[in-house]
Amino acid sequence: MVQNCKFYKEKKQVSYDNGVTFVDVVPAEYRKGELIERDSPDCGYVPPTPPASGQYLTFVAIDSGTFSFSGSSSGSVNNSSIQYSLDSGSSWNTLNRNTQSPTVSAGQKIMWKESLTPIPYYGGVGVFSSTGRFNIEGNIMSLLYSDNFIGQTSIVDKKYVFSCMFSDNRNVINTNKLVLPSTNLSGATNCYFRMFSGCTSLTTAPELPATSLAGSCYVNMFDGCSSLTTAPALPATTLARQCYSHMFNGCTSLTTAPELPATTLEYHCYWLMFYNCTSLTTAPVLSATTLVEGCYTGMFRNCSSLNYIKCLATNISATDCTSVWLEDVSSSGTFVKASSMSSWPTGENGIPSGWTVTNA
Repeated sequence: MVQNCKFYKEKKQVSYDNGVTFVDVVPAEYRKGELIERDSPDCGYVPPTPPASGQYLTFVAIDSGTFSFSGSSSGSVNNSSIQYSLDSGSSWNTLNRNTQSPTVSAGQKIMWKESLTPIPYYGGVGVFSSTGRFNIEGNIMSLLYSDNFIGQTSIVDKKYVFSCMFSDNRNVINTNKLVLPSTNLSGATNCYFRMFSGCTSLTTAPELPATSLAGSCYVNMFDGCSSLTTAPALPATTLARQCYSHMFNGCTSLTTAPELPATTLEYHCYWLMFYNCTSLTTAPVLSATTLVEGCYTGMFRNCSSLNYIKCLATNISATDCTSVWLEDVSSSGTFVKASSMSSWPTGENGIPSGWTVTNA
């Protein structure tokens, strides 16, 4: 199929001197040449909107049950209600604060939209509750931009916007189809603070595409998610103060940690990030050479199965940069260090006693 494909345009020429010279035929004739690009925007191709990105925030019921939304309120801001649909968006109804939705049967979907305003320190835009188990999919921006959410990605300066949204909801199971599209979190401090904290049944996490972070943006996001086995990728190479602090604290089933590509660290950036991740055996490679105050404090504390770390730091003079970072890890393991580094202390603040040390 050649629709929307881009080709080279070839012009027909002719020679009257046995191929020594060529001239264009008259009238001009053209033909389609080699393929340049399939699905070319130059030829009218419009990329389809990814299904989840173009879908209102949606809960898929696993058990029959009801939902409620406690919208935040402070001063002149009053998130008193939210819109929901039980017929794929054909009709919408209002759900007032702290009232129950109609019963949503197992397998049925309920969609959400509104133009909510986040309130810093008062629970962001609000908190969802449920009486039955459910999965989450679709684009969270429909809570901020209502019907105009497609293509919206900005939460710049929206402090605490999605904080505590599902906190302590043990009925949340799967969120790998939830879309959190923002790549720039600038000024949105604490935007995902405790978003899924205490969701003990959560098995999968949403993608986190942000490459520009804000202070404390992911603090405690998955704290206590004891059924989570794999962490989402964290692509940011530029960090912010306390950005990943306590992020996976108490994720006792976590066996795979995300890569941590940043080489320039920030104050307390990984503070207690994997505290009590008792199933984690291998740490992500820590490539930063110069540590900063509190950056690794308690990072792998109580990770009792952890037995392999590759840390390339050569300057660990900053205050508390490795304080109790390896307290109560496995009694034996391998620590890979930079070959030029000779000042690691022994023990919970450095290289654990009983571990084998090798050079990178």
